[in-house]
Amino acid sequence: MQSEIKSCAFTGHRQIKKEHISLINERLGAAIEYAYSQGCKRFLSGGAVGFDTAAAREVLRFKLAHPDVSLIMLLPCVEQDRLWSDRQKDAYEYILSNSDEVRYISDSYDNICMRRRNQALAEECDIMIAYLSHSISGAGQTVRMAQKLGKSVFNLYHDIESRLKNSI
Repeated sequence: MQSEIKSCAFTGHRQIKKEHISLINERLGAAIEYAYSQGCKRFLSGGAVGFDTAAAREVLRFKLAHPDVSLIMLLPCVEQDRLWSDRQKDAYEYILSNSDEVRYISDSYDNICMRRRNQALAEECDIMIAYLSHSISGAGQTVRMAQKLGKSVFNLYHDIESRLKNSI
């Protein structure tokens, strides 16, 4: 692993297992704290519903105590939230309005904007924090892209699964 981590990207599934919800923020907080202790000040999120927005919210919480941290939203297209519920849109708007930077890969949705967003996340990070239970997904694609570029990927899904099994 690199001696100093400058940027960390998040990728994960839109659906978080019900039994994982109680641990997801705790594990995200610990992962963000670790990345920060290694020099990371830039956190990147693709802004999708589920893990991406949970990670972005956790970075915003972390920023309250660490104002030197920045949250960069790398979004596939302007209307990413077009089909979301009002509650999801409100949470998304809160994240965007409190982010340090918002970048759109495309002005409108097209066949490749999601893939290009995933590639941008993989290219711009030093490490990646994932929530990945299966690899046939956009999150799986993003993790493969990061690994192909030699980036370290930490999968919180397996960490949470083992914590739940050990608590039984």
